[in-house]
Amino acid sequence: MRWTMAISVALLLTLGAYAGSAAVSLHRLVQAVQSKDAAAVMSRTNLPRLKRSLVDQIVAAYLNRIEQKRAVKPLERLAANIYGASIADVMVGKLLTQERLTELLNSGKISLDASDLGEMGQLSRVAPAKLLETAKRIRLVSPVAFSLQLGNGKDAGSISLHFEGDGWKLSGIRLPSAVLDALSRHLPAPG
Repeated sequence: MRWTMAISVALLLTLGAYAGSAAVSLHRLVQAVQSKDAAAVMSRTNLPRLKRSLVDQIVAAYLNRIEQKRAVKPLERLAANIYGASIADVMVGKLLTQERLTELLNSGKISLDASDLGEMGQLSRVAPAKLLETAKRIRLVSPVAFSLQLGNGKDAGSISLHFEGDGWKLSGIRLPSAVLDALSRHLPAPG
């Protein structure tokens, strides 16, 4: 009986620390975005993981666009994943400067080379202090990752946070399909 109670208490404390660390990290990220502190946003971001997330989405949107017209051959898919990903990586690099990432999370506006590509939900409007409202937007992806829906509807976009040794960091942004389509059109047309 004592062991059961001790184990239960230990599990509850661990779960509380786990959820609490995620809430604190999310709160600090939202504060950094709201105050437009680009350096603080970048310190709370795993940039390589975030870049890979966006590049994968753009290449997938590109392949989906091609597949609407015809079947994509395996060699084309390989070329898109290699060559297209390198072009998408350059585009994503332009989107993920300190200032642009902070502005994207704050205003939800996505632009590339002075062209407006669309909008998504604003992280700055999330109120982590409103626990119930925020909890409704969270989806556990794995024991070390969760996503946060930035608005109503699937095209509002979302962000993902991943646990790393010293806390939770921004590791992904799920862009709306219209924005992904616009970004995929910057990739070269198939020959």
